[in-house]
Amino acid sequence: MTTQTVPPLPVFSPSRSRRASPVVRALLARVAPLVFGASALVPFAACAQQASAAPAPLHETGIEAGIESTTPEDVGVDSSELVRLSQWIRDQKLDVYSLLVVKDGKLIFERYGAGASRNANYELYSVTKSVTSMVAGILIDQGKIGLNDSVGDTLSAWRPDLRADFADKRNIELRHVLSMSSGLHYDFRPKDDPIYYTAPDRLKLAAATKPKVAPGTEFEYTDINPILTAAMLRAAAHEPVERYAQTHLFEPLGMQHAVWERADQQGLVSAGWGLRLRAVDMAKIGMLVLDHGRWQGRQVVPQQWIAQMTTPAVSPYFGYYWWVNNIVQNEPEYDAMGFKGQFITVLPKRNTVIVMTSMLPIEGGLRDAKNVRVFRQMVGGYIVPALNNAQHAKPSDARRKALAQELEVSARTQGIPGTSMDPTDKPKL
Repeated sequence: MTTQTVPPLPVFSPSRSRRASPVVRALLARVAPLVFGASALVPFAACAQQASAAPAPLHETGIEAGIESTTPEDVGVDSSELVRLSQWIRDQKLDVYSLLVVKDGKLIFERYGAGASRNANYELYSVTKSVTSMVAGILIDQGKIGLNDSVGDTLSAWRPDLRADFADKRNIELRHVLSMSSGLHYDFRPKDDPIYYTAPDRLKLAAATKPKVAPGTEFEYTDINPILTAAMLRAAAHEPVERYAQTHLFEPLGMQHAVWERADQQGLVSAGWGLRLRAVDMAKIGMLVLDHGRWQGRQVVPQQWIAQMTTPAVSPYFGYYWWVNNIVQNEPEYDAMGFKGQFITVLPKRNTVIVMTSMLPIEGGLRDAKNVRVFRQMVGGYIVPALNNAQHAKPSDARRKALAQELEVSARTQGIPGTSMDPTDKPKL
């Protein structure tokens, strides 16, 4: 999203437990007999069990559909760098809800802050756009829509009441709204902008915008584009975008608690915000990109589309709702980026996916916002060195113990939000 504040949803009551997360309990249960001897397993696990009210056996065993959990050293990653990163996050009092690293298809680092857990989903903001791009690719592969399809023609037919407003948008194509190059102008300056807050019909607002430059000539990151995209995809799918995504993307990946909220009064969600996913399901999105659209041998998103959406279009840093070399510049890298510090970063050469959900500062603009700079520091200063230190990544009881203890401490540590919080920003079970 742009740096406008986004409307709150009705207040919910997510768990704010400061007790050990299910993931930490599972890791402690694995590590305890190795470090303290087999006799320590029962009291250690029992204490962890008493410290949590999470009921789901699935999470207590650490099992997640499609992802095997293991220790960093088992895949040649230096856990000491990841421990240092977690300690730095605590020292800086950063409000990081979740931070995950997947290497070679295995979940090797799964850190949660107080009030968060694997069970919870999180407000993704503009990471929604990147997931939407995958939905677009599936619809294109099915022949239901094309990149050259006209926004004006398609939406005039779908919403005849807006035909006059779409008359000047016949030259804008789906490829333009996906690449943020529609050339449309919208004034985002009003306080409590209705496009996010009170508009009963967002498409009507988007239809009323006027072209300022020819489509395809200029990159401008504006949230008018994903509104038009959502309407185009809904018209093509002949059902709500969120329902189509559930059937063709979320269910095949074994996602849980996937929710696409903030539909307007016409029932249209935005393709630019409103999606809530668990961090581990965000990781699955990154893994899908790594494996060229395949998930456990099944082609979920077309391979050609994965390549196309992660190739720069009008901007050298942006494809079709995916950023390119935005976090890491010196090797192939693709990422999804959301307001206030939500990220999916894919490093193809390293077969690695990094995920973060957080509440970090927003000052500084789009690609230079403080949350982006902080995440770059985490990746470049700690995670990449951890991946590079294969020669030092020797499994040991001491390393497993240090990682388990740090994850347990982080699960009880509450960071300080770096920007204003809406109720929707909190982890939601």
